[in-house]
Amino acid sequence: MATESQTSRQGSVVPFTRIEGPDAWTAADYPVLEEAMLHLTPEHVSELDAAVESVLASGKRLQDVDPSDFSLPSLSGPLLEAGQQAQFGRGWALIRGVPVWRYSRQQQLAAYWILGLHWGRAVPQNAKGHLIGHIKDIGHDPKNPLTRLYATNAAQPWHNDGPADLVSLLCLSNAEEGGESGWSSSVSVHNEILARAPHLARVLAGPWFFDRKNEVPEGKKPFFEIPVFNYHRGYLSVNYSDNYYHLSQRHPEVPKLGPQHHEAMRLFNELASGPELSLRMVLQPGDVQLLSNHTCLHYRGAFTDSPAHTRHLLRLWLSPPGDRPLPECYADIMAGSTVPGKRGGIIIQGAAPNIPAEAE
Repeated sequence: MATESQTSRQGSVVPFTRIEGPDAWTAADYPVLEEAMLHLTPEHVSELDAAVESVLASGKRLQDVDPSDFSLPSLSGPLLEAGQQAQFGRGWALIRGVPVWRYSRQQQLAAYWILGLHWGRAVPQNAKGHLIGHIKDIGHDPKNPLTRLYATNAAQPWHNDGPADLVSLLCLSNAEEGGESGWSSSVSVHNEILARAPHLARVLAGPWFFDRKNEVPEGKKPFFEIPVFNYHRGYLSVNYSDNYYHLSQRHPEVPKLGPQHHEAMRLFNELASGPELSLRMVLQPGDVQLLSNHTCLHYRGAFTDSPAHTRHLLRLWLSPPGDRPLPECYADIMAGSTVPGKRGGIIIQGAAPNIPAEAE
């Protein structure tokens, strides 16, 4: 039986103990975010320009491009290190300086695909099979519970993108106002819940039901069961998105959320969004954010576009070959597999993987 004084680390986590290590960070650990960024040098940018030109000149479909199609002599190493930091270190990395302002749309997509190949296999993000997603307000109704909020200008609550090991964003342009990005350590949230309300940690490690928002793979139910706190083979992996739990209540077969579930969500959201555990910034054009979906949460503030300033980001969901082991309950959110490198995405019959040039 674990005691409150016990501690453990990823790779040898004892359930319901405080976890120590780089992924259990707080905001105080990173007082100046710019110092934690990988800043691209002129040499890096020159290499990226050449790689983009080579990839586009090859005539290959972008989704068929692989690392043998380009070379980044000085940049590949730092990009791989950023991926390792996101997977096995603090759970996140920031990159500044991708010259999106002088790239065409096809060059932007190619540059982002080249970066992503250093971090894992891209997996589909929606029922349309998009391998690179467009995070942009295209007029969808945020009040419709079935709407994926990335296609609106509404705030997105604290969550992780469940169907991938890593999630990345590349900022192309900013809104007239708002659109702040925030992230926090789900491991630190876990630690605080253990300290403040250990009974709720048990609730969060129990059954929770997740709605598929009508993106239902063949032969599957429109919901599935997955805990928030998942202890497995020495790792804690956190999967959280409260609006999906609320939406699952529309299905008669799903058990009703009880008072302790609501109490747990209130505390979880309070801790994730608090200034002690969260980092916040407005991503600038050319900034890349890379997060672990297992140890980081993120949110997006509401925003207002104008004719001159439209918020537009690109997104990758990535499945690295060497990521952590996950329990079998993740198969439902990871497209039927828990095998590292082969898991992840939203796979709908008849939806061929593709990379759209614009939001749709």
